[in-house]
Amino acid sequence: MKNSYLYILCLGLLSLGSCSLETEPLTQVTDSNFYSTTDDAYKALVGCYDGLQIATGAAGQGIPVVSEVFSDDCFGGTGNADSYNFAAMDEFDISRAPSFVDLFNTNWIAYYKAIYRCNVLLSKMDQIDWQGDEALRNTYESETRFIRAYTYFEMVRLWGNIPLLTEPSTENIPQANPEDVYAVIAEDLQFAANNLPDAAYNTVDAGRVTKWAAKSLLGRVFLYYTGYYGASDLAGVVTKAQALAHLEDVIASSGHGLVDDFASLWPVSSAASEVDFAGEDNQEIVFSIRYTYTSDYNGNTDGNHWLVMFGMREFAYLPYGRGWGITVNPKLYDAYSDNDTRRSATVIAVEEEEIPFDKIENQREYTGYYNKKYTPMSILDEEGQTVSAVNQFGVTDFQINQFQDYVVLRYADVLLMAAELGSGNAQAYFDQVRQRALKDNFVSLSVNQDNIMNERHLEFALEGVRYWDLLRQGVDVAASTIAETTELLSGGVPETKTIKAENIQATKGLQQIPNTQITLSDNVLKQNAGW
Repeated sequence: MKNSYLYILCLGLLSLGSCSLETEPLTQVTDSNFYSTTDDAYKALVGCYDGLQIATGAAGQGIPVVSEVFSDDCFGGTGNADSYNFAAMDEFDISRAPSFVDLFNTNWIAYYKAIYRCNVLLSKMDQIDWQGDEALRNTYESETRFIRAYTYFEMVRLWGNIPLLTEPSTENIPQANPEDVYAVIAEDLQFAANNLPDAAYNTVDAGRVTKWAAKSLLGRVFLYYTGYYGASDLAGVVTKAQALAHLEDVIASSGHGLVDDFASLWPVSSAASEVDFAGEDNQEIVFSIRYTYTSDYNGNTDGNHWLVMFGMREFAYLPYGRGWGITVNPKLYDAYSDNDTRRSATVIAVEEEEIPFDKIENQREYTGYYNKKYTPMSILDEEGQTVSAVNQFGVTDFQINQFQDYVVLRYADVLLMAAELGSGNAQAYFDQVRQRALKDNFVSLSVNQDNIMNERHLEFALEGVRYWDLLRQGVDVAASTIAETTELLSGGVPETKTIKAENIQATKGLQQIPNTQITLSDNVLKQNAGW
């Protein structure tokens, strides 16, 4: 057997906080002697979680960030002297940054590393001595297949046309039919939904995959695939009735629920609203990707590296920390009614909050609005000075030591997805979400597709959901909604910003296949239209 040195495997607890990819072999462990015990399997599983964490939060362009930049809720922003990389993504126009030839090459590499880790562990399941504990084997296999499914879902939404690997391989293969990728995603999630324990969410370590996470993600994948591709089922694997049944099971059996105060879901939103933060394992979180402050420049990438992009440009004002200035479209702020508690929990409003922001000349595409749900946090130090919240842990790099988790799925999403799929309780589910947001000002609206999609916009704004909700309504709908011409301030000077519907239509909402990967494949990979 070929000896393969293992370069992975953080040996800590599955808090997902201390994993790192080593660059030198720690020991001459091989495929034949490592994947033997349940302890080996656990370490390999941690490596799979770590791969997901890196791919989502520390590699290249942070996917939660660019998902908002693609949408109608954010502009590319950043510094007035910066390159126009984010403008190229915002406007679906590579000519805005001609030298930016590989929009997502680092992401592509990180995603396939994560897939490789999952495929290796899945291929070794029969080699491991489970000591008769089939439940443990099923749990580890389910978690690994969920991670692979989640990773492929992010990739196939982003690029549409990707190579599909279900075994560890470095083979140079062409892109698969998207339906084949979605079939694997569906099968993996079905397996996880059927084989993970029927345990209440709060009996499982925060950050680990649960049965309820698998069922909920299956609902999201079903809605995206059937919407974007105009299909009646999920790649011939999951029907509408089955997708709804999974969501109804989450509602009935998971123990998940809505927290009382919307603002309490996010650290900065809760601080700004002077309410208690609900915590990173509260009842509304169905699945999250975990981060810690322990990142360094020696290979440890456990921090939330993308969060800083959403912060106010080079400016801190308690409880907001400084960042690099992705800006929010004023249309989002205006979309909320005055009595909707989600507005003040979602958007930092510079003028309305009387924030003395003085970096307008440094900011490109200034609007006066920033992301409040996901933004760096500041605190007061012992001397009463405003400092980054990361300082409390003895670290000082606000760029790589951000530690806020990324909440992938919330219970509110489960309720609205079930309503959209036609639950007999659709009106009640819809009302629950709106009642929490409007409190004493709640007035019932009829549950229909238009109202559900509008509610999803208000509920999940700036969480990386909006763009994909637009695309699944049709490329033309997404293009017409996102396109606009408006006046923004860049370096304090008025500038006309134009996003053309025709660019989004030309690309079908998909992103550039990294040119480096096309070259490395000897042109086996083909570029997406419009790039």
